[in-house]
Amino acid sequence: MVSLSNHEQQFHLIFQAYQVTTATRSTDTSWLLWLCASRTSFALMFTAYAAAIPLLKPEWGMSAGEAGLIQSAWHGGYLFSLVAVGFLADRYGAKRVFLVSSIASSISAMVFAVFAESFLTGAILYGLTGLFSGGSYTPGLTLIAERFQSTGRGRAMGFYLAAASGGYALALVITGALTPFIGWRGAFIVNAAGPVLGTLLALYALRSTPNVIHPRSAEQAAEKPVAMILNNKPAMLVTWAYTFHSWEMLGMKAWMPAFLSAAAAYSTGSSATASASLGAGLAAIAYIGSMGGSVTGGWLSDRMGRTWTMLVLATTSACCSLALGWLIGLPLWLLVVICFVYSFTAVGDSSVFSTAVTELVPPRHIGAAYSVRSVLGFGAGATAPWVFGLVLDAAGAAEASPVVTWGLAWCSLGVIALFSPVATWRLRRMPEATQMANGKR
Repeated sequence: MVSLSNHEQQFHLIFQAYQVTTATRSTDTSWLLWLCASRTSFALMFTAYAAAIPLLKPEWGMSAGEAGLIQSAWHGGYLFSLVAVGFLADRYGAKRVFLVSSIASSISAMVFAVFAESFLTGAILYGLTGLFSGGSYTPGLTLIAERFQSTGRGRAMGFYLAAASGGYALALVITGALTPFIGWRGAFIVNAAGPVLGTLLALYALRSTPNVIHPRSAEQAAEKPVAMILNNKPAMLVTWAYTFHSWEMLGMKAWMPAFLSAAAAYSTGSSATASASLGAGLAAIAYIGSMGGSVTGGWLSDRMGRTWTMLVLATTSACCSLALGWLIGLPLWLLVVICFVYSFTAVGDSSVFSTAVTELVPPRHIGAAYSVRSVLGFGAGATAPWVFGLVLDAAGAAEASPVVTWGLAWCSLGVIALFSPVATWRLRRMPEATQMANGKR
């Protein structure tokens, strides 16, 4: 038997370790891709209604405030589900909660698509759709946090959130392209098939993933997770920054298709159906910026630091909110470019906020931290589309020009969004900020 020298043995061990690492990375990448494909499918129902607002307003006899309230009903249901699934994931495991809620989401989405026919039924059924949709969000982030180390976690979460942005854009394309041929209800039904596909993809992606329940000692079992999160100042600063970010981001997603539809009508004088389809298509192009923003934001935060990335993106997006409505008269191609940058920056720090939470709280309390964040963030986000619509109604009642009407409405998002970088700056000055991204603030 031939014996190996010390150098040969060391080389052999290094080579084996390299093979194991390469195989692990390949497996992790495949796992993440399947999970992202599932997330894209679930996201199809998020913007389907927003794309059809210009048509549903006259058909259902709604004011702008009522149209925004239906989107707010979705956010309200989504908020409740995020609070519930956060605590359930801590108690029963993220994988189990993810899969059970996926099935419920599939059913509720199809019920909305088939039976919504008025403001009242739309608000109730879209609210129920949101109620069962949160299981693919925070439990998915928890699954990623359990699988990826801090050095690559921001990028992984960025891809997951980018997958959702891809779903939002795809829903706009589907709704805008199909509505002239099969009507808004037919387009809704096609989008509602997305969560069904998402459930099947999730079952495949997670087939070998363990359902992790973090063990707790007797002392830890007596802890009050919510109180601990509320008393964790760094975690709460991230949460407040996310809250102001959510006000802007969810208001933007609800009203950008209608805004671009109005811009198309303002510039070209096209019909309502044509303007709605064109607005949805243009918003889909802008939403591609959200995908790039999520990935880039996560990647930047791994390398430049969490708070640095939050400050740059949040400040830029707030400026876009304050300016966008006043620019409705610009050529459509230039307006789409601005909306692209707006979407890129407004969504780009979402993955950073999500990653930062996992680095500032103990693993056993991540679900509770996401729940607290959801109450504040999606509570604000659920209100923003409604307030935006109220501003539109008030400006319309005053017979203001489209420039003033939309300018004031978008400013209702931008003024609140400015508080996000303020909270982030306070976090950056705290010593606990070095817990993020291996010491990168």
